[in-house]
Amino acid sequence: MLAEKKEKIFRNDPHDKRLRTHGLTGELEGRESFWVNYQYRIVFRYIGDKKVQFLVIGTHEIYK
Repeated sequence: MLAEKKEKIFRNDPHDKRLRTHGLTGELEGRESFWVNYQYRIVFRYIGDKKVQFLVIGTHEIYK
């Protein structure tokens, strides 16, 4: 599954260029997102220095 492949990349380096990780703004400020593919994203937040919590996976609509 592609999401699992991207998670493995994320675990090695959350800011690997292949993930296109970026901070979010507005109501999602304080959270970040990375690409699974052109359509799907994973939104997460840091809960410590080396721990993250995945919050949601979905299309670009998750930002609304």
